[in-house]
Amino acid sequence: MAEFRQTRFEILPPVIKNLIIINVLVFIIQRTFSHGTDNITVVENLFALHAWQSPLFKPWQFFTYLFLHGSIEHILFNMYALWMFGSVLENLWGPKKFLIFYFVCGIGAALCHMTVLYFEIRPGVEAFYQLSGGQQQEVINELYEPTLGASGAIFGCLAAFGYLFPNSLMYIIFVPIPVKAKWIVIAYIGIELFLALKNSAGDNVAHVAHLGGAIFGLILVYFWNKNNRQRFY
Repeated sequence: MAEFRQTRFEILPPVIKNLIIINVLVFIIQRTFSHGTDNITVVENLFALHAWQSPLFKPWQFFTYLFLHGSIEHILFNMYALWMFGSVLENLWGPKKFLIFYFVCGIGAALCHMTVLYFEIRPGVEAFYQLSGGQQQEVINELYEPTLGASGAIFGCLAAFGYLFPNSLMYIIFVPIPVKAKWIVIAYIGIELFLALKNSAGDNVAHVAHLGGAIFGLILVYFWNKNNRQRFY
């Protein structure tokens, strides 16, 4: 079994490069316009993904939330993963097809997250509207905490990579031997599913969005590959 090698491979293909640039620029804008003790920004109020019940929700947030990140660690990890898996997919599919894939996974992740979130916070929302205006303002940020980050789309890339290159060998930090991509994808999805079901207090990671992105990614790559079943090893 040989590891995957692309014959015409761009280290930093154009869509990946531009996505990374846009994400970094938006992150700088977020940090520049941050204010208050909770570091909430005007940018996040307008462009992060807010629950349907939130007075801050706007339709464009299904798209724009993908370009915002909550911390330097968040954006560094996401951009590294986007480059690692997305570069291979863009080289394989071309810029246009990859860009479609990326945004379908990101929007699909948002839809899954918003659907689950709607039912999770509905009891709190009903109680929220029984409060006075001043009391509402005190709890609005906690009740309607926004979602942001490219992780949902990137999980779609991860799932597609595992589907198309299941036996490619990868190295994981602190694991001394290479592991096949399919086992890494299964492990990641399994961990996200466990954490989503556990739903621990204080866990502000959108695990359902990660799972939703992976599901949309698998569905899309399955149908694209249906009439030309290829696996790359």
